[in-house]
Amino acid sequence: MSKSFSDLGINKQLQQALTELQISVPTDIQEKAIPVVLNQKEDLVVLAKTGTGKTAAFGLPLLQLVDIENTNVQVLILAPTRELGQQIYNNLVSFTADNSETGIASTCGGIPIKPQIERLKSTSHIVVATPGRLVDLMNREAISFKDLKYLVLDEADEMVTALKKDLGLIIKEIPKSRRTLLFTATMPGAIKQLVQNYMSKHIVQIEADMATIGHQGIDHQYVVVEPIEKLEVLLHFLSSKEGERGIIFCKTKAAVNKLAKKLAINKFSSGAIHGSLAQTIRDRIMGQFREGYIDILVATDLAARGIDVKEISYVVNYHLPDTYEAYVHRSGRTARAGAKGLSLSIIQQEEVEDIPEFENELGITFTEFRKADSQSIEENNALLWARKVFKTKPNREVSEEFKTKIKTIFHHLTKEELVEKILANYLVQTNVAPKTEVSKKHKKK
Repeated sequence: MSKSFSDLGINKQLQQALTELQISVPTDIQEKAIPVVLNQKEDLVVLAKTGTGKTAAFGLPLLQLVDIENTNVQVLILAPTRELGQQIYNNLVSFTADNSETGIASTCGGIPIKPQIERLKSTSHIVVATPGRLVDLMNREAISFKDLKYLVLDEADEMVTALKKDLGLIIKEIPKSRRTLLFTATMPGAIKQLVQNYMSKHIVQIEADMATIGHQGIDHQYVVVEPIEKLEVLLHFLSSKEGERGIIFCKTKAAVNKLAKKLAINKFSSGAIHGSLAQTIRDRIMGQFREGYIDILVATDLAARGIDVKEISYVVNYHLPDTYEAYVHRSGRTARAGAKGLSLSIIQQEEVEDIPEFENELGITFTEFRKADSQSIEENNALLWARKVFKTKPNREVSEEFKTKIKTIFHHLTKEELVEKILANYLVQTNVAPKTEVSKKHKKK
């Protein structure tokens, strides 16, 4: 039988906030981690996939442990990206909606630093930060950690890989007496080294139900394509998912930009994020994605951190990631909060041999996605063309006299006859007509 937050030791004030947020049953990782954080003194290593409720697992007990009377920073939470940092900050604020005494500050990169410096002059019991921005603040002597009691490293596997230098500088400057809570989805060698170098010899290690929770509800599939057909296969897949939300992962910023342009040309509701975009642009696109104004997000691995959208029905690996850890984080964007999801990898023949390695390392099973045949691809291309025509804005510079001449040519045609002629012209122009049975199929109907 599942325990309640009361059973775990969470106080009534926080329980009330959880009730208002319609959170009533602790997740597996919350049930295991909260009592350890509240009642034990050892450093903690938590192995848990994305989407398992990690923020509440450390956030709730730390909010309860903060000494309100002490106005100095007592808790430092590090996240690899501003998006994830902002998500953690927003969650903590929502947990303390009825308690204005707890000071929580967000000091993440990508936005002006001066307002953050001003904020830190006020009571800040808890600081959520990205490593780069925090190092900047430390260099300016804008923040003090003399009373720091707790250090949280969230999604540490990504942080230690991409931000190792900044992380090392921070850990050297904070009190050695602090308690460290490390949360990671995977346990690569770099994390083991970090634990050995910066955490106490006596640690508590706990896991969520790693055999199921991290991949629960995710259908892992792959499709083998020739390089020349990769984009067409993707577009066909996206057309089949019209109205659903998904994320497409690429290895590089250049690849993200190139693919995003292709989607825009084909009138897909999409946006792109990567590290080189201005933070205001990233925030705007992320906001549009969260609110449902765009359906598809094209992203690099690091830029996609902090995307906690429950209704993501699929992720696409347009390029297979280099590491198993990256695959875990990518696929973990879907099937959140008990939902089902698809993780599709579009690969070339030479990458097929990598699939068993991913299966063995991650304990998952891939099935082969049936690639659309040439006729389906051609039909989908025609549909994409029709969508472009439909979404084309009228040219207001064309004279009425010229419009009248054009209308005179078509005036005797019905709407159905005009559509048939335009489609036939498209098929001839694209050399599809001899290879497709589209017109015959429609005539039979």
